[in-house]
Amino acid sequence: MAKTKKVGVAGSFGPRYGKKQRELYRKITSLQRAKYVCPVCGRKKLKRVAAGIWECRKCGAKIAGGAYTPESSALKEGG
Repeated sequence: MAKTKKVGVAGSFGPRYGKKQRELYRKITSLQRAKYVCPVCGRKKLKRVAAGIWECRKCGAKIAGGAYTPESSALKEGG
């Protein structure tokens, strides 16, 4: 079994698809699988349910946000 310390979840791809694509995949998947702070209850329990839908595992609040993070760049710009 190969070591996956540097490549993380992209280790399943092996040497395929190129280094930049595997790095981008690792970055995006780590962002979308992380837990974020819920704006309603303030706990770090907000998880991604689907693209753009986030749910707090503590208070049950559902929030619309970005595809990979709860706050998208479009929401930050105000448009």
